Amino acid sequence: MVKVEEEKLGPVDGTEGYAKIEEEKGAVNGREDYTQDGTVDLKGRPVLRSKTGRWTACSFIVGYEVFERMAYYGIASNLVLYLTRKLHEGTVKSANNVTNWIGTVWMMPLLGAYIADSHLGRFWTFIIASGIYLLGMSLLTLAVSLPTRRPPSCDKSVNELDCDKWASKFQVGFFYCALYITALGTGGTKPNIFTMGVDQFDDFEPKERAQKLSFFNCWMFGIFYRALFSNTFLIYIQDNVGWGVGYSLPTLGLGVSIVVFLVGTPYYRHKATSGSPLTSVARVLVAVMRKRKKVVPNDPKELYEVSLDQYNSSGKFRIDHTPSLRLLDKAAIKTGPSSPWNLCSVTQVEEAKQMIKMIPILCATFIPSTIVAQTHTLFIKQGTTLKRHIGPHFEIPPACLKRIRHNLLVSHHRPLTASSSPQSENSQESKRNHIVAEAWDRLSPSHYHDGCF
Repeated sequence: MVKVEEEKLGPVDGTEGYAKIEEEKGAVNGREDYTQDGTVDLKGRPVLRSKTGRWTACSFIVGYEVFERMAYYGIASNLVLYLTRKLHEGTVKSANNVTNWIGTVWMMPLLGAYIADSHLGRFWTFIIASGIYLLGMSLLTLAVSLPTRRPPSCDKSVNELDCDKWASKFQVGFFYCALYITALGTGGTKPNIFTMGVDQFDDFEPKERAQKLSFFNCWMFGIFYRALFSNTFLIYIQDNVGWGVGYSLPTLGLGVSIVVFLVGTPYYRHKATSGSPLTSVARVLVAVMRKRKKVVPNDPKELYEVSLDQYNSSGKFRIDHTPSLRLLDKAAIKTGPSSPWNLCSVTQVEEAKQMIKMIPILCATFIPSTIVAQTHTLFIKQGTTLKRHIGPHFEIPPACLKRIRHNLLVSHHRPLTASSSPQSENSQESKRNHIVAEAWDRLSPSHYHDGCF
């Protein structure tokens, strides 16, 4: 009777009304409330919504990210000065080496996302990559701390730039080997930690769907503040206390963050591997080539599509047909063999369209990325020529000057907390936010969301 009354009333409290109806249904039918988006536990079993995911699980994920960002920026922010002052590399060579390493850090997630989507899943890819990441950080700490691994130093009376004691080839090789092991580790952590956080919210439950928007906002807001900490405190330690201590702190923090992440394992929801979206795009393109002489029907209903029940049972969304890039619709024409490389669903075609539409956006970031790269190299080197004294005893480290950029970003940040109230759900802005969240989820199930930072 309670169930019938709730259904007649409808969503009297907005999304909370829907959640209440679902809760009453579960209680009346004597069934537990499982997630509907296809998430499972590590053993592949359905998970209860009340005992897993949401902010409980995300608190451990965000806790990991707090220290991981500190570890990455603790290296990248001041790397050019270590190369010039300790390894005695010239400005051009050191800047080139820094940008090569940073470029590798941002390219490796393509490999990590592919392994997670197609083979190991996000959780195990992340765990293995975290071990590699910690190994690289530990080796870097040894490279700048141990007398046999770090470059020889001159007397304190000699300026570091005038020191004629050079690092051996073994010491240089050991340092760069550790540096690129770190880059390899980040390739498996960066694309998976954020999407694991997204997986903790069920899109089929309105209240959790609204909470996902808050997670996006809090995640990016936290990145700015963690970078701000690394660009001030850690850099000051490296310049004034020592590189060994300056690298030991983020290494220790990374180890703690991995432990924090592992503690939250019982609360995580996991998405099963579904194959790389690049493979899906390749299938669409191959199918289009095979049917290049076919004519696309005027009625989209004549194109091939999987039933809605199949999408719902797997926790996926069906994407409706759009008129753009009609050439790709040939992949869904019902003709010839029904192999995955000859016949694709409308949803697959639409996903391929979305991916292809992102290519111009990617190309548009090439020039801005070239400019941003200067903040890690020439911007810092120019900072060394400035008068940075505040009073007789304090001097601002050159790499700390980057904090101005972060201060501007944080000061212009506007909180975007998704409310579950009826007013928020019905507002035009909330609808736009839901569209953005859905687009992020569809375009990159395990792809890189953190690339701008």
